[in-house]
Amino acid sequence: MTNTPLSDCLGIRPRLKIVDIGASAIDGAPPYAALLESTDAEVIGFEPDPQAWQELQEAKRPNEHYLPFALGDGRTHELKICAAPGMTSLLEPNLPILQLLPGFPEWGRVIRRVPVETRRLGEMPETQDVDYLKLDVQGAELLILRHAGERLREACVIHVEVEFLRLYHEQPLFSDVDMFLRRHGFTLHKFAHTVSRMIAPLHLSSNPYQGLSQLVWADAVFIRDFERLDAMDDRKLLATASILHDCYGSYDVCMHYLARLDARSGSGLAEAYLAALKGPATATAA
Repeated sequence: MTNTPLSDCLGIRPRLKIVDIGASAIDGAPPYAALLESTDAEVIGFEPDPQAWQELQEAKRPNEHYLPFALGDGRTHELKICAAPGMTSLLEPNLPILQLLPGFPEWGRVIRRVPVETRRLGEMPETQDVDYLKLDVQGAELLILRHAGERLREACVIHVEVEFLRLYHEQPLFSDVDMFLRRHGFTLHKFAHTVSRMIAPLHLSSNPYQGLSQLVWADAVFIRDFERLDAMDDRKLLATASILHDCYGSYDVCMHYLARLDARSGSGLAEAYLAALKGPATATAA
């Protein structure tokens, strides 16, 4: 059951819009990869790094569109290009913290500084009526969210990288992102991925990626506050259910959304979903 898309369970192929900010494939497949197979999903991605943008262009499908822009507050910022591409940021690396983490002092070494003009998410017409918003931009996530405008009212699910240590100077932490999104009608659903690292001076192996006790960053998933679901239209409810099932295996919350949709429209989606969750053997026995 866990590998069965919601569209197969219900016989409905929903339409979705995905906005991916920081679309580089440096960390492998995106968290919404399953939706590209199971839904009529359109991807609008932003990637300002020329090489990464070119790689996305060469590998994209017809329903994927990538723009070579940096998002932010609409002002010009200095981009700090670091030795490791995954550390490049609008913010300055925070050496006192990086020195606690194996590998990070070198990975976070700034090798070049270039001015970059940012654009506001809320002013990008290509992103209108977003359902799934993903952000991974090395500390600039909250800056982008603060200038998202209507996109915060349109989004159903937000998947955002958050930090628990300041890898960059003046970097907002998880608590800052959490409080901001709660003020805009979201609640934390889960951490899809967490990363810990061993803190200096203890080194038990030569592997710089080895974790131990200190949580450093995570991918946090936010959904609409349960008390505000009545404001979502039918398509948004179904879109959220699809995202939660296909991307996160959140079967209980998915069924809650389907039950809300049933109560509104008289459909039997929740019952069909429950039957699919139980599987054919259970259904036959019943």
